[in-house]
Amino acid sequence: MKTKINNLILVVIILLLAAYLSFDFKEKQNTRITSSTTQTSVSDTNISVDDQNKIMQAYQQQRSNIQVQAQGIVKAVLPDDNQGSKHQKIILKLENGLTVLIAHNIDLAPRIDGLKKGDQLEFFGEYEYNPKGGVIHWTHHDPQRKHIDGWLKYKGKIYQ
Repeated sequence: MKTKINNLILVVIILLLAAYLSFDFKEKQNTRITSSTTQTSVSDTNISVDDQNKIMQAYQQQRSNIQVQAQGIVKAVLPDDNQGSKHQKIILKLENGLTVLIAHNIDLAPRIDGLKKGDQLEFFGEYEYNPKGGVIHWTHHDPQRKHIDGWLKYKGKIYQ
């Protein structure tokens, strides 16, 4: 009888250990994917061209919630949106001719000071369709770790 109880306890311990290791492995894998995606996005300019096409397709098909990375030229720096979470607002013209609004949460990420019309700005964020070209948001870290971290890159510095 003692052997059956000991075997049962051993099986339960093994199952709990396996479940813990599986969860821990998935968490580490998600962290690695997020980190490597961000690092690749910062350094690989081919992704920019591909994502410009992805942005154009999303615009034409009126799709949203698409993670993208690209770059463009600042067309205008708009006044900050101070309703709710504060956002720095920037109109960018992409290489494919489409214009998008960058809504950069400055409650969660640093403001880009000195940004002006004609400057180049790179971004990694989430595309949301609108008839004017679309909005790029989530260009910051997510303190709750439920969304992939985004960023803006200006003059070699990453704002996240």
